[in-house]
Amino acid sequence: MATHAGNEGAVYIGANQIAEVKGYSFDITRDVTEDTVMGDDFKTYKGTLGDATGSIDCFWDETDTSGQIALTPSTTEVTLNLYPEGNTTADSYYTCTAIITGLSISGANDGMVEASFSFQATGGISLAVVA
Repeated sequence: MATHAGNEGAVYIGANQIAEVKGYSFDITRDVTEDTVMGDDFKTYKGTLGDATGSIDCFWDETDTSGQIALTPSTTEVTLNLYPEGNTTADSYYTCTAIITGLSISGANDGMVEASFSFQATGGISLAVVA
């Protein structure tokens, strides 16, 4: 079994690495519908539609035009590649077509300016391997 440190990860929009990423997360869920019938002792269900959402947290970098600046909330779809273990040959990663649904920027006198981007996958998230 393999484990990985969080600092091995990377996030890309298409082929461009997003600068200053502190972390990311995504959730994959599946809706279910009940199909219990008379005579069943317990409820039964069928899996239906899947969904995936997530977020990317960064230190704000306004010079990252092909990364952070390209993650503007809009109707435009982008390709996101989320690399939990790095981006070298044989590493596994998740890829999806996504719509950026939110941008939140925050700063404090005693800290860094930070940005958080939220996304909605359209068509699901797939597990792939770096060639």
